[in-house]
Amino acid sequence: MPVTNIEIKTRQPFAGGKSFGDVGAYEQLDGVARFAVDPNNAANETIADLNLAPRNADGLVTFSSDFRILQPVDPEKANRRILMDIPNRGKPLALRNINSAPEVTPDAPMDPGNGFLMRMGYTVVWCAWQHDVPDVPGMLRVDIPNAVTPDGPISGKIVVTFQLNAPSKSEFLSSRNHRPYAAADVADPDAVLTVQDDEDAQEHVIPRDQWSFARLDNGQPVPDASHVYLEAGFQPGKVYQVIYRTTGAPVVGLGNLATRDLAAFLRYSSPSEGNPLTSAIEHAYSFGVSQSGRFLRLFLYLGLNWDEEGREVFDGFMPHVAGGKMGEFNHRFAQPSSQATRSGNSLFPFSDVAQTDPETGLTDGLLSRMSKLGRLPKIMYTHTPSEYWAGHGSLMHSDMTASKDVAGPEEVRIYVFAGTQHALASFPPVDNDVDGHHGQHHFNIVDYRCLLRAALTNLDRWVTSGEAAPPSRHPRIDDGTAVAPQVVAEAFRGIPGLKLPKPMRRFTRLDFGPDPMVPTKIPAKIGKVYPNLVSVVNQDANELSGIILPFVSVPLATHMGWNLRHDDIGGGGQILSTGGASGGTLRGSVIPFAATKEERAASGDSRLSIEERYSSKAEFLDQVNQATKKLVNQRYVLAEDSEVIAGQAAEHFDHFTR
Repeated sequence: MPVTNIEIKTRQPFAGGKSFGDVGAYEQLDGVARFAVDPNNAANETIADLNLAPRNADGLVTFSSDFRILQPVDPEKANRRILMDIPNRGKPLALRNINSAPEVTPDAPMDPGNGFLMRMGYTVVWCAWQHDVPDVPGMLRVDIPNAVTPDGPISGKIVVTFQLNAPSKSEFLSSRNHRPYAAADVADPDAVLTVQDDEDAQEHVIPRDQWSFARLDNGQPVPDASHVYLEAGFQPGKVYQVIYRTTGAPVVGLGNLATRDLAAFLRYSSPSEGNPLTSAIEHAYSFGVSQSGRFLRLFLYLGLNWDEEGREVFDGFMPHVAGGKMGEFNHRFAQPSSQATRSGNSLFPFSDVAQTDPETGLTDGLLSRMSKLGRLPKIMYTHTPSEYWAGHGSLMHSDMTASKDVAGPEEVRIYVFAGTQHALASFPPVDNDVDGHHGQHHFNIVDYRCLLRAALTNLDRWVTSGEAAPPSRHPRIDDGTAVAPQVVAEAFRGIPGLKLPKPMRRFTRLDFGPDPMVPTKIPAKIGKVYPNLVSVVNQDANELSGIILPFVSVPLATHMGWNLRHDDIGGGGQILSTGGASGGTLRGSVIPFAATKEERAASGDSRLSIEERYSSKAEFLDQVNQATKKLVNQRYVLAEDSEVIAGQAAEHFDHFTR
């Protein structure tokens, strides 16, 4: 068993000992898991550079990982299921996304929100997998070794990409203040800094004598291998790339094995073997959001759902808002938090079933390896329109020419939450955030978390009783609901002041060399653009495909999965991404209807006003309730969330008509 030791550092009541329905109270365990994996075991063969990791006297590779567990105090009340929530940049997200809990700082007590997972009796587990998480209390990090050769540590090229919202002269060489790869030589004459107007624009090289590896100290540049300094200053909205050599290559893919092996240990081992769970586990599911959703897609692609003993680890997967992407989670010199499009984030394949790329001749599918190894788990991909407007969502279920739909395995469902945004919505609407991201429109307000609760419930039924999950709902070519972004432009022209993104987001083919997990072409060679499709919209510019919540089917506004950068943060008119350059957390938009017919006429808005649509608030809420009942009957929404939806709809009505 690769788990050699479980050290529990703290054990405490969860949520102050609060009781959750019939399940009762929960406890929280925090600690460190230690691992020793066999680099020669076939179950580990897809981990990049594992053969170069240092070994102990038994020939095993050792490392450790932070973990956290929430479990019922009374083991008889547990539902005997693990939900492993893959941390996102060291932070747990399941309670926010499934329990509708508020966001808290990493060092604050976790908030149970509405207690859904606890009331259902789940044992919720977090296992750190990311090596570069910053030293912030409460964040979870894996401690892994560097790959080495007989000649010593590995050196190589790396590309760091960033886009700012405010002027700056010095920037940290990492995404979101994570641990950077330091420059091997701050005086390296071959290091390169480029600037672009946007991620796909022409690159311009900034002369080497105009920038340096340095940080500011009392306003003066001081040499520093972890910072880049530009005397003329970095301009907001521009995209910058720093290309340089670094030394020290962590075996990043070990984070995948930490996830696999801790889940297997908790599922299959006994208390006498050190298992801290108080109830036996019958089933295990895994949930990931955005970055951690892409982690799960890579986990599946690498065929890691069987451990070293050949045991199946997860019965079901829920990668959320991952789109067609994977990520830099098993690459040499990987930057797991980077969202740069021209990186290992954006590699073929995208669809579950194998396809041949007509441009490169490569044939592969996300689940090709898994299919060869054994039976497929149940998989539910859940998405928002943001991933489609980012240029990669439709690649999951269309062919490489965007001329036909690609049918996925019967074990897979794809659900798109129409009219929502990548990031969790908030209300009332705002157009900026604490990190300085400013949109041309207010951010999207559609709360889709009820759909995630239903999806998990359906996944559990699918696994445990064989009751098939509801059909996939996403844009399709065969029924005309998947179209090129330019096709929907006409509907948007009727909304005063609204313009489509310029330029449109797109994905391009990337050539990193024969093995993209150990890239030899840095930067990658850029190839032809992949096609991209989005959902068709109605006359209100609201989407017509996917799971359509009442906020969209009984609308008070146009709800979109994209927003535009405001001119005051640079790059005005480009799609707004709040996670850095080239594809971070996309923000959507809400553009309200006029409250009255008179206001609509004065503004020239082609969309009917609220008073022209609904004779009263009561009529509006009645339509909302009818739309909700339909979704409940179709099992896309749980009955218990009907009141939640009605309450939110009432808030929206009051806000837009006051």
